[in-house]
Amino acid sequence: MGNLFVVSGPSGSGKSTLCALAADMDKKIKISVSATTRAPRGEEKNGVEYFFLSNEQFDEKLAEGDFYEYANVFGNRYGTLKSHVDSLTARGFDVILEIDYQGAYQVRDKNKEAYLIFVMPPSYEELKKRLTDRHTESEEQLNIRLAKASSEMEERVNYDKVIINDSLPDALGELLSIIESKRN
Repeated sequence: MGNLFVVSGPSGSGKSTLCALAADMDKKIKISVSATTRAPRGEEKNGVEYFFLSNEQFDEKLAEGDFYEYANVFGNRYGTLKSHVDSLTARGFDVILEIDYQGAYQVRDKNKEAYLIFVMPPSYEELKKRLTDRHTESEEQLNIRLAKASSEMEERVNYDKVIINDSLPDALGELLSIIESKRN
């Protein structure tokens, strides 16, 4: 039986990179695919980037209790299907859910064995630099993300483990070590 890990952190903390690298390095680690009601973009494929559901299908899954967590984001719904995650853990895979703290708390309510990991930047200044260096957002969007990041980082005290991502190899080693320790 595999384990369930929730990885959260503000934009720019490096959580997506850490999760992807961990799954690349250890074939017993899978990153959960979320369900969404939004339409596929470009080359996105059902079951790869997301499970694309109609609003009716999403409602059915909700009624069946098949979500570990879900949220409304910019007019679309997103969630983590229990059936998907549980089928992976039943086959011995460790599953990482990369979700925000509100979703993490929903998961913890439904699965007390879930292990919550919060990824932090080494400092607020470094976080600002990382987000600025992306060149993907306007100044206004950047300020919104930074304000959100500050409030998100306060939630780290509610997590089982905090990883400070000041060195990608060190942070990756720490994440893999946590996952390995839960296997034994």
